[in-house]
Amino acid sequence: MPLFAVEYTYAHEKSAQRDDHRTDHRAWLADLVRRGIVHSSGPFADGSGALMMVEASSTDEVESLFDQDPFAKADLVERRVAREWIPVFGVFVK
Repeated sequence: MPLFAVEYTYAHEKSAQRDDHRTDHRAWLADLVRRGIVHSSGPFADGSGALMMVEASSTDEVESLFDQDPFAKADLVERRVAREWIPVFGVFVK
């Protein structure tokens, strides 16, 4: 199944609101990790956003799935980009 890189960009002014929803957001991601859909996830060190590595059949499936993120539902993601990624070397190569 294809692998996708999902990149979030956060609005700095909504940082406190993200703190209010972080527990639900991380629980949602943890469930996707448990189910083998998300392979890795984490914020950028500068707090500007996050990156998730996601296994899905299509970009549409990824978009639909990530519409369910508590951060997305609370309008806390300024920009989201999902791109299919083809790993050549490393732990994500199948």
